[in-house]
Amino acid sequence: MSTDLITDPVAAARTDRTDDLHQLDQLENEAIHIIREVVGELERPVILFSGGKDSVVLLHLASKAFWPGRIPFPVMHVDTGHNFAEVLEFRDRTVERLGLRLVVASVQDYIDDGRLSERADGTRNPLQTVPLLDAIVDNRFDAVFGGARRDEEKARAKERVVSLRDEFGAWDPRNQRPELWSLYNPKHRPGEHVRVFPLSNWTELDIWRYIEREQIELPSLYYAHERDVFHRSGMWLGVGPHSQPGEHDVVERRLVRYRTVGDMSCTGAVASDAADVAAVIAEVAATTITERGATRADDRISEAAMEDRKKEGYF
Repeated sequence: MSTDLITDPVAAARTDRTDDLHQLDQLENEAIHIIREVVGELERPVILFSGGKDSVVLLHLASKAFWPGRIPFPVMHVDTGHNFAEVLEFRDRTVERLGLRLVVASVQDYIDDGRLSERADGTRNPLQTVPLLDAIVDNRFDAVFGGARRDEEKARAKERVVSLRDEFGAWDPRNQRPELWSLYNPKHRPGEHVRVFPLSNWTELDIWRYIEREQIELPSLYYAHERDVFHRSGMWLGVGPHSQPGEHDVVERRLVRYRTVGDMSCTGAVASDAADVAAVIAEVAATTITERGATRADDRISEAAMEDRKKEGYF
């Protein structure tokens, strides 16, 4: 690779990737080490698997960690009931292909029996915390692997790779353990558990470069496609059963893709013609806004929206 300073991020994404591949090897080795260490220490781990790109990469790494055997623990999805149909289909197909047990914690079940109520804004992402915590208790999970990355959001940047949660599932940012020399401490008292984030040191660009290198399949909506959308709160929201335009919203047919997938009512698309992995890599290399900052309305509720939810037990 040339030693000249590269000022064009798109050019940087297309430069000789020898150094990038070395970096991906380091990130892969670190993640696999974390997964194996925690599984070796604890008894009942689970992976949060939504079908989104980060959880897909995390599942791929777990498969590598235990190859040629199967992943020796289940996966769990907290289903808001407002998920994209393409993502749910991909989730079920992936679980079947890998021969895994899927635990589904359903927000809709909690609404149906009165344990939760619909929010005025129609968004269900903040409602996931209670079903998640109940599923952890009911299944006696002691380690919950998640695909969160530090570059996504400032609250996630505060959190350690192994994050202690108290008997109520809450996170205290002032009560975090040192992680020197790649030493991780998942031990905890009865009733507590740990959240584990093997992708903490990855960036969105790292994720996409790894997807390219490993030829990992993703749900189709991560790539450019035509969709009916309307503009609201600075985002393009797709028209669907859980995302309907208002009286004054104008529906347009646009070429878009999704940088992140979550509750359909609060996850926006971005205008894009990136129809394959290479084009997405070039696009991500040029952006200056994280995927959550650009496309997640639930993170805009307040300046500390994510941190407040994490303190209550959110991902």
